[in-house]
Amino acid sequence: MEQESETPSKFENWIIASRPKTLFAAIVPVLVGSGVAISEGIFVPVYSLVALVCSILIQIGTNFTNDLYDYTKGADSEKRKGPRRVLASGLISVNEMKFAIVLTFLVSFLLGLYLVYVGGWVILAVGVFSIIAGIAYTAGPYPLAYNGLGDIFVFGFFGVIGTVFTYFLHSHHVNFVSLLASVPVGSLVTNILVVNNYRDIEEDRAAHKNTLAVKMGKTFTRYQFIFLIAISFLTPLVLFQFFDYTVWIFLPYFTLPFAAKTIRMITTLEGTDLNKTLELTARLSALFGLLFSAGLAL
Repeated sequence: MEQESETPSKFENWIIASRPKTLFAAIVPVLVGSGVAISEGIFVPVYSLVALVCSILIQIGTNFTNDLYDYTKGADSEKRKGPRRVLASGLISVNEMKFAIVLTFLVSFLLGLYLVYVGGWVILAVGVFSIIAGIAYTAGPYPLAYNGLGDIFVFGFFGVIGTVFTYFLHSHHVNFVSLLASVPVGSLVTNILVVNNYRDIEEDRAAHKNTLAVKMGKTFTRYQFIFLIAISFLTPLVLFQFFDYTVWIFLPYFTLPFAAKTIRMITTLEGTDLNKTLELTARLSALFGLLFSAGLAL
């Protein structure tokens, strides 16, 4: 008797839709902001824990929204070079995805009310703005990802805002160190998007998705990738030289071989081969962030 081919369960489909490999983009800023707080002796674990859950939920909600609107606008099709998308694959319906988007952002908002209690109206404004921006990334009358603003969005929200306002929860103020610490976080997370957009230039151009890579071309995008890596590795040196951090701050330098490999890959690979670059770039962002947060704390 012939066995039926296994199909993913509904739960597995939602795991695919959440894009688990991207979730370190939400985790690292909270870790680094917490690392700065630890270095100043003002760390309160529960603040960072709730911030971490809210950050992950906003990332998942943004991923769901991205999946929905890339599908409805034709940016995701059978010609897609990147990882599987659940709507384009028919694994989840449009109505199911719309409900999941509302539910995910709503739970994030409700949990975030505790952080508002801790940090005041500033945290409320940041939280609401983050949710709106997560939706506006691919939805609305002027979607950021379709108008060359995706890179700025990612750097701002998964770098500056995520790091600085995690620190703010503990300190109730913003300082230059927390802002400086957000630079490599935002840069390396942005590079994940840079590789993605670099790979998809032709498909995005056909779908009128005018990413920065589409607007500026491949040569610019390669140099952008290298520049963001360079400033990431420069940041620990600045913190060591001017802000009295110890040699532990150089822990992220253990990732230099990975960084060099990603640069070689983006300058030599094309098409679906860049999926390997995308995966390594995501790993670089996660590992650098973990070591950086440890270096700050130590």
